[in-house]
Amino acid sequence: MTAQFIAPISPASQLSAARIAAFAGHHAEQCLIEVVAETGSTNADLLARVSGNGRDSGKDALRAPTLLVALTQTAGRGRAGRAWLTAPAAALTFSLAWPFASPLQALVGLPLAVGVTIAETLADFGVEVQLKWPNDVLQGGRKLAGILIETATAPDQQLWAVIGIGINLAMPEPLQAQLQERIGRRTANLPAAAAQDRDLLLGSLLSGLAQNMWQFESEGLPAFVERWNRLHAFAGQQVAILDQGKTLHEGKALGIDQIGRLLLQTDGGSNPIAIMAGDISLRPKEG
Repeated sequence: MTAQFIAPISPASQLSAARIAAFAGHHAEQCLIEVVAETGSTNADLLARVSGNGRDSGKDALRAPTLLVALTQTAGRGRAGRAWLTAPAAALTFSLAWPFASPLQALVGLPLAVGVTIAETLADFGVEVQLKWPNDVLQGGRKLAGILIETATAPDQQLWAVIGIGINLAMPEPLQAQLQERIGRRTANLPAAAAQDRDLLLGSLLSGLAQNMWQFESEGLPAFVERWNRLHAFAGQQVAILDQGKTLHEGKALGIDQIGRLLLQTDGGSNPIAIMAGDISLRPKEG
């Protein structure tokens, strides 16, 4: 076996595409890795390149799975158009553009598979997290990471999914307070030991994502349902399903089904009801 040299840890203000690739290993050898100091939104940048609307459509058009990492995002987005607040070195913010041969409707459960990937990768770093349907990662009941997946079709009719991920690192107190006020709940930060080498963490995440995107392509969401349910933050708990602050349903959260719907056992209902993902929030039921 040939020894592989990996450069020392880069400063906190830097990320190295070469080190990320080295840590990602052979599972992600077809992925291109780009690191930029600042951008508005890594998701928006990759979507523009899929559609051919980048700065130079010929040069920037995507030809292979591409990881775009930004030290700072000034216009990061969360689900339902919400802003993702961050500051330099306060979060890992990145997007992975991945081509799929599957039809668009087959990607409905993709955020759940990505959540499983993040959770399983963080577990390798000694960080135990739980998943909140449909696309949040929690630690101790607080939001640690969020997922935003958008799709686009290239001029050659290739379907791409752009998987945006934000993971909170050491967040300054003013920003943490601002974020808490914006989303209405406290947030979590990744433990310093897990975030000590961000290249290693990103490489590990990229490796896991690449493996699981291949698996999702071939087996679909059913390959991830049991894994997601084991990580379900609110399994067996009474919850309320909200839409823009209005309660739609209340009941016991049971887990997800084979197509990614949340199963909810309502009071007095003989069979669980299935909740589709959308602009819906899940909260533990009060009282």
